[in-house]
Parts: sequence; C-alpha cells; structure tokens
Amino acid sequence: QVQLVESGGGLAQPGGSLRLSCVASGFTFSNYGMGWARQAPGKGLEWLGGIHSDGSDTYYVDSVRGRFTISRDNAKDTLYLQMNSLKPEDTAVYYCLKIPGDYIPLTLDYDYSGQGTQVTVSS
Repeated sequence: QVQLVESGGGLAQPGGSLRLSCVASGFTFSNYGMGWARQAPGKGLEWLGGIHSDGSDTYYVDSVRGRFTISRDNAKDTLYLQMNSLKPEDTAVYYCLKIPGDYIPLTLDYDYSGQGTQVTVSS
C-alpha cells in the first residue's frame, strides 16, 4: 500500500531554515508528480506546490515562492521541502502529497498524503 512518511519538522526561529523529507513506498515514485501542503491551526489544507515526476519542473504558490524549494531524489524515493526565511505564519503541520498522475496541479489535487510533520516558527 502507498505510504508517505514525513520527517524533519521542529522549531525554527524567524528567518531560519528547515528541510523536510518524505520517504515514499508502495508505488513507483518516479512515475508521479509529488507535492507539499500545510495546515495551520484552525485553517484548511493549503497547497504549497509540486514537482514533476522527473524533477524537471516545479510550481509554488505565491506565499512560499522564492523561500521554499521542492526537490526529489528518485533513486531514494524521497521528496524534499527546503524552507528558508521562515516566518511565524509558516507555523503548520506539513504534509507530503502524492499527485494522481504525472503532472503538477495548480491547486490541491492528490490521492494520498502522509501523516504530517509539525513546523513551528517562533522566537
């Protein structure tokens, strides 16, 4: 069965950085687009962006473009989210998403998610 396991969350100071990882199993990772989303306290799931199956293309929403970078290592079945210049409003649970096909959606579109990892940005 499909499994997505995130790690790397924690506490960061404003202006700091964190890198999240997501190890995938149960499907052919290199055949699918992948993405990240987050859910802040009391809010809905927010799509952050995605990456094409071969890593050749990425998409980011405006709120994270220029600060966050999505990458993948298909040899390791692993998806990454490098987060720089973190802000308190980035505090949320971050989820790794499997996209249903080989594309990058512009809005939330997924068929599986991980269990999430907490990111807290505070001084």
